[in-house]
Amino acid sequence: MARIDLGQITRLSPATVTAITSDLLDQGLIISLESEEPKAPQARGRPRTLLKLNPEAVYTIGVRLAVNAIDLSLVNFAGEVIKEARSRFDTATADATSFPATLINAIREFLQEAGVSVSRVREIGVAAQGVVETETGMVAWSPAFAGRKIPIVGPLHDAFGAECYISNDTNMITEALHWSDPNRYSGTFAVIMLDYGVGMGLYLNNQLFSGASGTAAEFGHANHIPGGALCRCGKRGCLEAYLADYALVRAASHLPEDTNPITIRAGVSGLGRLIELAGSGDDAACKAFHDAGRVLGYGLARVIAMIDPKRVVLTGAAMRAFAFMEKGMWEGLEEALVADLRNNFSLDVMPWNENFIRSGLIAQSMERLDKDFLGAASEASPKPGPEKETV
Repeated sequence: MARIDLGQITRLSPATVTAITSDLLDQGLIISLESEEPKAPQARGRPRTLLKLNPEAVYTIGVRLAVNAIDLSLVNFAGEVIKEARSRFDTATADATSFPATLINAIREFLQEAGVSVSRVREIGVAAQGVVETETGMVAWSPAFAGRKIPIVGPLHDAFGAECYISNDTNMITEALHWSDPNRYSGTFAVIMLDYGVGMGLYLNNQLFSGASGTAAEFGHANHIPGGALCRCGKRGCLEAYLADYALVRAASHLPEDTNPITIRAGVSGLGRLIELAGSGDDAACKAFHDAGRVLGYGLARVIAMIDPKRVVLTGAAMRAFAFMEKGMWEGLEEALVADLRNNFSLDVMPWNENFIRSGLIAQSMERLDKDFLGAASEASPKPGPEKETV
């Protein structure tokens, strides 16, 4: 974009635009290139110089921690993903002692393959399944690990010297939606993900909400029935124990509610098979989805009653089965909530896309980088002196 266009958009004077862009050029955050636009026959002066973000100014790394997998993305200053990779690890043995080294080694190998030095990485953002403590920088509990209280931020910062952040994966989906379509996803809205587990992200008054310790909105581990079905977290009666992939397979297979989720073959293939059975009219599969829909309706009722969202988004792999869950969901919502409250929100059912999580990491990273550079520029700027009298 040319300086004159920047001035028209920002309504800043040409002198101000020139001063700001000169500073950004000096810092290496933007670069200039000659315009390829043809000049008008009678136009005077030099060809317009276009400005763009300098993609190589700094880099960030996005990390997604899932069961048996570390997904890595290298992102440049223009917000472009220039390299991706997946590193495998053993969830069954990963704990607070072993996993930090595993993660550090995976990132080092990733950077070596990309040909990017550690010194050029400004930030590492991590999204994890389960209960994440953003304040302490650790994963309190997750199906991705055998142990609990897995330190993430501290070890990464020590190893790479970069700023490091961690968040719940559903929070990153919420951030991605707000970033991609702020007109639709702003104010107060909730995102619920039904997949390997059940997660929720909250935007309250235009801010991503994570609570005092970063563990807010653990929708899946709110209790639905005291002493009910066994959850993967070890407790009984959680919403997740009726909505997650293993819960659906357990119900459709007529397994006892105390069947250990670890022993249930669910995942993408198990859920896909269950959807096929429901599509063919299998009574057990259809009942499992309908009953899960009712549980979802009860859970939605609590969220709506507490925070009054203008929009609720449902996503995750289980949304492939929403047609079998929808009737039960509305039944549960009607039973649990008066009409005056349940008629005040819009529902979006969104096909699952794992890139939501990566997009949320990128969105947060780019916003933090801009604020960091803005703060550094402000500190470096000369302080204004006393005003002079204008003659």
